[in-house]
Amino acid sequence: MKVGVLMGGVSSEREISMMSGKEIVENLDINKYEVVPIVIDSKIDIFEKAKDIDFAFIALHGAFGEDGTVQSILETMKILYSGCDVLTSAICMSKKQAKRIMKNQGLNVAQDISLKNKDFSINNIEKIKYPMVVKPNSGGSSVGTFIVRDRIELINAIDEAFKYDKEVLIEQYLKGEEYTIPILNGELMPILQIKTKETFFDYKAKYFDDKTEEVVIKLPKELEEQMESIASKCWDIFDCKSYVRVDIIVSDGIAYVLELNTAPGMTKTSLFPRSAKAADMEYSELLNKIIEYSLI
Repeated sequence: MKVGVLMGGVSSEREISMMSGKEIVENLDINKYEVVPIVIDSKIDIFEKAKDIDFAFIALHGAFGEDGTVQSILETMKILYSGCDVLTSAICMSKKQAKRIMKNQGLNVAQDISLKNKDFSINNIEKIKYPMVVKPNSGGSSVGTFIVRDRIELINAIDEAFKYDKEVLIEQYLKGEEYTIPILNGELMPILQIKTKETFFDYKAKYFDDKTEEVVIKLPKELEEQMESIASKCWDIFDCKSYVRVDIIVSDGIAYVLELNTAPGMTKTSLFPRSAKAADMEYSELLNKIIEYSLI
């Protein structure tokens, strides 16, 4: 089977996508697959560069990677691909829509307000109370995400976040411990706790801070069961496929869902492969299983 690894892309997460893609190319089983690295530099690239492959391993992040767009193009080209389908990818990429669904299904999420343009009421936003989190609605890797503590910071952060998306989400800041639960074909992987010296798990902390720790954690039984129940419910609610990562924060003893990642980072040191290794699954085996479960 000819497997094309799609990497690069047109989003603000291109750098991370290239890192993920190169790692996948180097670790896919060449005895099972003919591996083809495919660097996407524009949206039309895919029609020419991917036309002869049998399967696309999507290592693209952000817009035109995990928002359902490239998935719909691949379906039009009749090319099978890794991960969630068009609808699941699109919904999970929109933090606002995903949170609406999760809240409706009884899951805890942070209070928020969405802005579609810069004509907004500052007084209405400030009802959430400081500190607040300002982020692009459809962004990833914490690009354009800020914690703000006063009106000046809020206005500046909104202006900056609009550079990355046409819609901005402003959320209640939840102080607590961050965790992530990778899920492979519906099966929960070991839970990781994220410890960082940064203000929060931002872009720098995620990829370039050697002081950031992502460690497998053994939680109190009640909290572990609560978080596992949340992750499983997320998988079912959004009809996920093959693999996904659920990010959670525990604040004052309550677990809140931050977001679902349908195309999580896939370098060897990324969260998903790190969790898999804790489950005695080597990186190459994880890649094999992602492809296997995507073909079901």
